[in-house]
Parts: sequence; structure tokens; C-alpha cells
Amino acid sequence: MTGARQNLAGLVEMPAMALRPGMYIAELDRPWLETPFALQGFMVQDDDDVEYVAKHCNLVFVDPKRNSSGQVLPKGLRAQKDPVSIKNELRQAKVDFQTATHAIESVFTQLQNGAGLNVEALQNAVNPLIDSVFRNRDAMAALIRMKDKGDYLFNHAVSNAVWCAVLGRHLGLDKSELQQLALGASMMDVGMTRIPDEILSKPGALDSHERKLVENHVRQGLRIIQQAGGASMPVMNMIACHHERFDGSGYPQGLKGKKIPKIARIAALVDCYDAMITPRAHAPARSSFAAIQELMELKDIHHQGPLVEQFVQTIGMFPTGSLIELNTGEVGIVIAQNPQRRLRPKLVVVLDPNKKRLPKMQHRDLDDPAICGRGVPTQWITQELQAGKYGLKADEYFL
Repeated sequence: MTGARQNLAGLVEMPAMALRPGMYIAELDRPWLETPFALQGFMVQDDDDVEYVAKHCNLVFVDPKRNSSGQVLPKGLRAQKDPVSIKNELRQAKVDFQTATHAIESVFTQLQNGAGLNVEALQNAVNPLIDSVFRNRDAMAALIRMKDKGDYLFNHAVSNAVWCAVLGRHLGLDKSELQQLALGASMMDVGMTRIPDEILSKPGALDSHERKLVENHVRQGLRIIQQAGGASMPVMNMIACHHERFDGSGYPQGLKGKKIPKIARIAALVDCYDAMITPRAHAPARSSFAAIQELMELKDIHHQGPLVEQFVQTIGMFPTGSLIELNTGEVGIVIAQNPQRRLRPKLVVVLDPNKKRLPKMQHRDLDDPAICGRGVPTQWITQELQAGKYGLKADEYFL
């Protein structure tokens, strides 16, 4: 291997352009999060992969022990271009989001009042969300970040449907598969409508009896959906397994690893993410950045590692619509992702270092060579701020 040398870990360092099909890339010359690669470690399949890797790295580290096996870089996970800009999509996305929210709220209210589950109404509610995600993956996700915090139960149902659609599109699922995924996501917590409200709204920790009641929402949900009819086996798997964990520590069956259906692994991941970034009776909302960090720490413990990496690839470390502060003290809003550099999105800067409104917002790309250059960057994000901080409404800066 021309230009290659072996390091102490047994990995072979070589120029990216010297790669050949069948080689397993274990490390890069830069952090994985600063690249568009959805998987941390993958096998080169063909010359197109060599060219694609070489666009983003100068050097790579190949594991010679894994040169004939390992994960491949799925073609569908590379950067996908949205046919519609976020600015053009956001107006329609708002209409679809509000319509879906009202429809799902109505279904959940009927359930809480003892009526049956209207599966058709839920499917009709989530289908426009999927259409929006196909036009632009960031618009609907940004609305989730901007939404008013209302009733957790049905807002969580809408959010789960959106996150599942966004991740599912990234994974290359077709429209019919996404419809099943989003429908199942909207119904994951229908069993919660059978849990006493005083338990759901309890501000402190639940005791063992209360925990068992809450965990029983999975079986309650399955019973509700079976009575309603019309749900496919993949949807039933989502309901049954969305609280299972990759290491077997979940419930109700304690399933482990790939014994958990793939569609349920997706559901479990987005369910956890949205729960973390949404305020609940017993816990304040975390920033998306903090939630992503925790998910990364729990790779292959609570959630399948490559799936977590693909979710991060999908939404970015600082998702579109996030309010952030720079090391300069300026405050901005993320308006687009940089697929090649997940920590360096595109922003509009709206407050100066003294937190005063700028007379005119400034568009800024943190991946601009003038900012990041070849050495130490001059500007970077120091923290994600709580939505609404300084009276800023993110949606005002997209329209």
C-alpha cells in the first residue's frame, strides 16, 4: 500500500486517494462529527467511495483485520438534496403541522373520554408531514423546535411522527414505509390515555407501583390498537417494543440487540430524543445538543450505535431552528446544516455581543474558510440557548 504506515493500534495510515475497494476505514484524520459520513467505521465498496472519502479527508486509518467484512457506507446515507428550500417549505409546513396537531389532539381527547382509536384520522394527519419532509427535511423539524409547549401527550405524538419521518427519509425508506413509521410513532403512547392524570402530571419521582402502571401503557396501547383494527404488524411492533433497549434493559420483554425489530429501534431512539428536549412534569427540557451528547454516550447500550450516528447525521448537533450563542457573545439562529461539518452550521446572527438587536441580521456560514480557515477557527458555537431566550422567535427569521 503506497504511502501507508502502521500505528500502535494496528491501523494502517494512508492517503485517502490510495484506498481500494474492500478496505475498512476505522479512523479519519478529523473527528467523525465534522464529516458527512453517517457511520463511524465502514468498508469501501467501489471507486466512487474512494473519491467521496477523499473529498472530505486527506488521510484515513484502515483496519487490515477487517478488510473483507464490516459495515458498508450505504449510498442512500450520503448528502441528499432537498427539492424545496426551507424558506419556501416553511409556510406550507406550518399549515400541515397545525392541522396534524389539531387532528391528533382530537383523537387523544376522544381516547381519554373513553372512545375508541381512530386510526384513519391519525394516518390522514401524518401523511402531509411526510410529504413535507420529502420536500425539505429541515422545515418540519424546525417547527418541532419552535412549537409552543402544550399538552405533552399529543405534542409528543406529533413530534415523534416528524422525527421518525426525518430519520426514515435519511435511511432511504420509501413513502409507504414512512407512512407506517410515522403512523406507528403517532400511536406509541396511546396507552398513556389509560394512566391516571395525577401520575402523568406528578412532578417528583414515581414510586414502584406508579412506575408499573406507567410501564403498562405498552400493553394498554396494544389492546387499544387491536380493538381499533387496521394497524399493520410493523406498527404493532413499534407499539410493543418502543421501550426496549439495545442492551436488554428495557421493558416489557427485555429484548436485546437485533431481537428488537428495526422499526422499533428507530421508534425508541426518536421517542427518547423528543422526551429529552421537551419539558415534562418531572424534568425540564434539555438542549438538543445535550440530548444528542447523551444519546452518543449511550450508543450500543440503550440504542444501536450506527442508528444513533445516522440520527446525528440527519438533524445535526445543532438542529435547524436552534437558538445558539457564539464564542464572540453574539446570538444567532441555525438556518441550515453543513453536511460536511455538523458542528459548523449556517446561521443568522441577530444579537450583538451585548445581546442588543442588530439593525440588520447577518447571514454567517461557520464553515466559511474566512472563519474556520486551515488552523484554529475564529468563531464557534459555545452553547445552545433555550427557545425564546431574549424574546427571539426563530420562525421570524425564516420567512
